[in-house]
Amino acid sequence: MPIINRIADYAEDMKTWRRHLHAHPELQFDCHETAAFVVARLREFGVTDIHEGIATSGVVAIIEGNAPGPTIGLRADMDALPMDELTGLEHASTVPGKMHACGHDGHTTMLLGAAKYLAETRNFAGRVALIFQPAEEAGGGGDVMVREGMLERFDIAQVYALHNTPGLAVGAFSATPGPVLAAVDEFRVVITGTGGHAATPHETNDPLVAAVAIYGAVQTIVSRNHFTQDDLVVSVTQLHSGSANNIIPETAEISGTVRTFNRDVQALVMKRLDEIVAGQAAAFGVQADLTYEVGYPATINDPERTAFAAEVAREVSAEVDDNGGREMAAEDFAYLLEKRPGAYLFIGNGDTAGLHHPEFDFDDDAAPAGASYFARLIERALPLEDS
Repeated sequence: MPIINRIADYAEDMKTWRRHLHAHPELQFDCHETAAFVVARLREFGVTDIHEGIATSGVVAIIEGNAPGPTIGLRADMDALPMDELTGLEHASTVPGKMHACGHDGHTTMLLGAAKYLAETRNFAGRVALIFQPAEEAGGGGDVMVREGMLERFDIAQVYALHNTPGLAVGAFSATPGPVLAAVDEFRVVITGTGGHAATPHETNDPLVAAVAIYGAVQTIVSRNHFTQDDLVVSVTQLHSGSANNIIPETAEISGTVRTFNRDVQALVMKRLDEIVAGQAAAFGVQADLTYEVGYPATINDPERTAFAAEVAREVSAEVDDNGGREMAAEDFAYLLEKRPGAYLFIGNGDTAGLHHPEFDFDDDAAPAGASYFARLIERALPLEDS
């Protein structure tokens, strides 16, 4: 079964919705206009059980099927990125410094397309909870919605989401059982020494020397401290210090990111960072203060639900990879998957600029396939007895 005919019928409507959203991006929890647009469309579709203001601007809408049954959650993220768009398209961002460079406008559109179809047909036994989430890029909107009790409030038993991916054929799908996206943490080290004139370094305790030593030692965590078959990334991405060529500065700062799948590996990194920072500070006679911030957890798909989701995807597309592999990027849908079984799949966006690139744009031809996947997933997971 390819793209659902009824969804194909309003592909142009979906394109219009998506391009409107693309032109009007919003950041983090401030997705009020986007949420209002979503709610207006849902009401046009005949959806009346709509709950607004979850996690500030999130929306959950319930569609009842034609018989009783459990509730399945379908999630789309709504927020954009704080960057200028360079596509030059007619529907490019109208807001300086804000851009849908990750395709969340497309994700929202795919879920709206599925909502329109499911509200028309209601060919399922149970309920679908349409989750329109703010603040995926920063702020952990998924975590906030979970902590506000969304899953319990709407009795959601399973959760599913889609994310577009450049480089995969338009409308193709990729599924990975188990860990699919990494946990992401951040660290920051502030080094305080004694500054002075660059001509008399012996009268100073140079924080830059300690910063460089810490930077080099941090690289050994991956190369010497962890088991090579456990995925791990530790990247120092910033080093800031100094103001002039003839001044040894008083302070230096380094910071970076840690990506893991395994909590034991995460704990190892935290331990080694503590030891390295303390050791190098003592060696160079400076003070060094480490701040480690635990961020989004790893996104871990339920294997059984992922296999089922891949079967559904095959009903929509001839191109489905059911073991697409894990990536070191992160995603706050992880918070929902920590509480409920489900699956996070990728849908192809074709040969486009990469995610978070100023020339990225979601391919509108992918939207009917994504909407059909969501709709068929509900019909397959919650079948009517006479279907």
